[in-house]
Amino acid sequence: MSSKPATTKPIAAEPEKVESDHERFDRILSRAEFKPLKAVLIHLGADSPKMNAALITTNSYQMFLNKLGYRVDVLKQIHEQDCYSRLGPAGGIRAVVPLHDTATYSTLVTLVNYDSTVTTTAKSIDYYDEQLAGFKIQLMNRSGNAAAISIKTAASP
Repeated sequence: MSSKPATTKPIAAEPEKVESDHERFDRILSRAEFKPLKAVLIHLGADSPKMNAALITTNSYQMFLNKLGYRVDVLKQIHEQDCYSRLGPAGGIRAVVPLHDTATYSTLVTLVNYDSTVTTTAKSIDYYDEQLAGFKIQLMNRSGNAAAISIKTAASP
């Protein structure tokens, strides 16, 4: 018997693909929990690197939109059905983004306008503040797979 240990060739590991910041941004944004936030962001016309840079330097939804060049107009109430008749350049509305909140039986409406404004309600701003805070936490977590963090908990002080 030989006392030499058996030698095996090392298995060549595939080099890990390094994910760019904008790929990471898009990957995390595509998660189901951020579907409402993504619905608004796709209508803003900003690319991922610009949104990523804006997100890192802001702490609220309104500040985020301002960094992207949008002014936020807050109304007491927005009637979703009325907005569709103003959709298009003539009416000034680029996109109507409704969010149907089954917990409160209400609809939170966000309007992205051609004049670089976003029209929304205070309740919508509160909701998207929480969404953005949860998104930012997961984006800043370098593992990219933050454990199931409740967005409500993440946004709480």
